[in-house]
Amino acid sequence: MKQTLLSLALLALGTTSPALAQSDYQTDSIFISKIFNAALSEGKSYEWLRGLTQEVGPRLSGSEGAAKAVEYTRNAMIKEKFDNVFLQNVMVPHWVRGAKEKAYILSGKQKITMPIAALGGSVATPKGGTKGKVIEVKSFQELRALGTEKVKGKIVFFNRPMDPTKLNTFEAYAGAVEQRGAGPSEASKLGAIGAIVRSMTTRLDDIPHTGSMRYASGSPIIPAAAISTNGAELLSKLLKENVDTEIFFEQFSETLPDAPSHNVIGELKGSQNPAQYIVVGGHLDSWDFAQGAHDDGSGCVQSMEAVRLLKDLGYKPKNTLRAVMYMNEENGLKGGIAYADSARSKNEKHLAAIESDRGGFSPLGFGVVGTPTQKSRIVSWSKLFAAYGLHQIGPGGGGADIGPLAQSGTVLLGLIPDSQRYFDYHHAANDTFDKVSKRELELGGAAMAAMLYLVDKYGVE
Repeated sequence: MKQTLLSLALLALGTTSPALAQSDYQTDSIFISKIFNAALSEGKSYEWLRGLTQEVGPRLSGSEGAAKAVEYTRNAMIKEKFDNVFLQNVMVPHWVRGAKEKAYILSGKQKITMPIAALGGSVATPKGGTKGKVIEVKSFQELRALGTEKVKGKIVFFNRPMDPTKLNTFEAYAGAVEQRGAGPSEASKLGAIGAIVRSMTTRLDDIPHTGSMRYASGSPIIPAAAISTNGAELLSKLLKENVDTEIFFEQFSETLPDAPSHNVIGELKGSQNPAQYIVVGGHLDSWDFAQGAHDDGSGCVQSMEAVRLLKDLGYKPKNTLRAVMYMNEENGLKGGIAYADSARSKNEKHLAAIESDRGGFSPLGFGVVGTPTQKSRIVSWSKLFAAYGLHQIGPGGGGADIGPLAQSGTVLLGLIPDSQRYFDYHHAANDTFDKVSKRELELGGAAMAAMLYLVDKYGVE
């Protein structure tokens, strides 16, 4: 609602971007209708996603699955006769989970097996596992107040849930995720021997959600894992009943040397300004135990589909349109950084970049990062999207992979889908193809194609 009001406010200001002339509005409305009709009647993104998730499967950076995903998306764009399809070299982190983790809680005479997942980047436990009494905290301030005396030799249990009152679940995620990313190092500074983190989801279930963590320079390195939300609730309950409750966990993860990989890029050449670029993209990598259907297989296939739709409808872009499959968003962002570095080194001018990395759910709008003039121009197109349920067009976020392009003045746009179910599947083994609605996925690809068309036709200034 906030974004919608902001959009209306910008429209009312009308700072520098006049409303579309009636003739332009009618022309654009007809063409955008053709985009949505083509996507919903003969879209290809759903079948591409089926192949990416079920033929390729998990594709963590550096893995065999990631290499297969590069070839899969490259071949898909070649088959669609994009004007140019090429690979961009990038070195990526190569972390491996190893054998399945083990964990159980010991409370009095009870021994309860619990599902956990090593956090991405974590070290393994010592051989034979890590066992210790548990200290539960919900903030770093609470942890630091305990001090070394109470934390040393213990396993710190970070149990701050995502705030269920936040209607924007990404806001709830942002309010909790620091305990996953930085919690293990904060615990190790006080002498903890391990860290267990509540999974980042509003849903209560038995599925642990992994995600990236990072060790602070100079801090001791301790193993860290995510526990399912049901497991977190039970552990918290047992700690209240018995302060001597212990947890045992064993994991086998390790970080190997960086590995060569690629971003995958497909182009539709511009007819007037071929050296100016507009990008649509998603990240090709997923976590190792997940098909990555929503995160971010959906964004990849929607990006390819956005360019394909315009090509097959006979649209001749002014600027070169690119679909980019970035590698390594999950645990390093090396693909996004490499793409922006390459663009700068080649003096490539990127007018705008659009990213889809919030799942393949029903599209609601776009977040825009840019100057007031640029935001006003894009918001002035809101009426064209309203018929398709996209009412949230205004200031917001772009996306992690396109973020590095902002340094060059590129306007960033992030597709905003309905977020209510996204964190049910985020970074978890249940992020599978069957969780994606074909219709919702195709609507998102059509929305990206429509925005790509308008940015190319009218520019962003």
